[in-house]
Amino acid sequence: ARHRLPPDHAIGVGVDRLDYTKGIEERLRAVERFLEMRPEWVGRFTFIQIAAPTRGSIGQYQEYQTRVRAMAARINSRFAGAAHPPVVLKVEHHEPQAVYEYFRAAELCFVSSLHDGMNLVAKEFVSSRDDERGVLVLSQFTGAARELREAIIVNPYDTDQCATALHLALTMPAGEQRARIRLMRG
Repeated sequence: ARHRLPPDHAIGVGVDRLDYTKGIEERLRAVERFLEMRPEWVGRFTFIQIAAPTRGSIGQYQEYQTRVRAMAARINSRFAGAAHPPVVLKVEHHEPQAVYEYFRAAELCFVSSLHDGMNLVAKEFVSSRDDERGVLVLSQFTGAARELREAIIVNPYDTDQCATALHLALTMPAGEQRARIRLMRG
């Protein structure tokens, strides 16, 4: 079912291959912790995880997909009273244009890779934001973290730190967002 979110609803986005190195479970755990710590955001914030089906051993991949789906379902049932679900998981291939629309609609993009050469998602998010809004929350374990220093840099294994970063991102003043994005776009 397509879920319509109201215009004032805050959106976080993650875009990855469905691969354990991308830290999707760690990311969802951080979303859950954020909503525990800041219950006023329950029903006002939704994290949309776009997870492209991946190559690799089918058994391993299916097991990981099952775990990620179960985690999203568990978090949503935990906050079942919310007007809008905390997590929307889309395990399907998305065309670049569709991904671009998500980047443009989001308040924040969360890249929580546990191990990554560069990470193009971080750069694509920044380049999509010529409106100079939006906040990038970026794993210290990406090559991009060395270049995009104006992102909020996190250790994806530290759930509390990541949850705090989500709150920081959602409450960051427009002027600070603009300054950070401008530097990163440069």
